[in-house]
Amino acid sequence: MRHLFAWTGLGLCLAVVLAATLSPTPIDQGYESAIERVLSILHRNGAPGWFGYRWLEFSANIAMFVPLAYFLSLVFPTRFLWLALPLVPALSVALETLQFFVLPARFATVNDVVANTVGGWVGVAAAAATVAAVHARDRRVLQKWRERNVVGVRESVG
Repeated sequence: MRHLFAWTGLGLCLAVVLAATLSPTPIDQGYESAIERVLSILHRNGAPGWFGYRWLEFSANIAMFVPLAYFLSLVFPTRFLWLALPLVPALSVALETLQFFVLPARFATVNDVVANTVGGWVGVAAAAATVAAVHARDRRVLQKWRERNVVGVRESVG
């Protein structure tokens, strides 16, 4: 079940990330006024003045890679979950390289690689925490099962 969940989530997230990063035009093109309205609302509700378009874009890049890396991590067996750590920046570098060489209207930046990597590593950490929590729960369930069965065997023998 874990792998079905992981592969399905990874496929959906990868489709979104590829659509967002490899579209021929910047994803925010034509939405400048909507972005300004969102920033205005954020500032009215406590966001600091320095949080402008560049920080919003940086945050969006982080947010985009969190679920992608989460599901990527879960497709690996538990002992190989760490393999997602180098794959996240490699994927980001590959996407930015494609933007640079193939999509002239797009802007490939090191900041995007940094943001994607940060978000990806947060996703890997969340996946590791999820796996650890599931394993801990499984150990508790097995321990309770053993205790019940050992007590049941003692009662039937004794």
